[in-house]
Amino acid sequence: QVQLSESGGGLVQAGGSLRLSCAASGRSFDRYAMGWFRQAPGKEREFVAAVNWSGDTTYYADSVKGRFTISRSNAKNTVYLQMNSLKPEDTAVYYCATKTVEWGTVLTITTEVPDSWGQGTQVTVSS
Repeated sequence: QVQLSESGGGLVQAGGSLRLSCAASGRSFDRYAMGWFRQAPGKEREFVAAVNWSGDTTYYADSVKGRFTISRSNAKNTVYLQMNSLKPEDTAVYYCATKTVEWGTVLTITTEVPDSWGQGTQVTVSS
């Protein structure tokens, strides 16, 4: 099992930037694909971005493409989400998650329900 802990959320003005981090503990982090999801008040949780086990393939929701960048450091057991040009509609609780399948691809995150989740970090974008 993998334990995940997000950090880096906060309050930012529209057009600003934030970088979220997700620290993982447990075995085999470097073999799992990772993803970021978000949930806004009154809405269902939605997919944001995914990265494969090695970090060389990424995939994004259309709503964040060109503004957000997902990356990972397997040496640091950490996955990141760089968020630029933030909009008020990006306001949500952001979660990192993984499906503990070895050598995971971005499809592992987008087509299978993750089985490990962090506690979430709040991102608020003011207009």
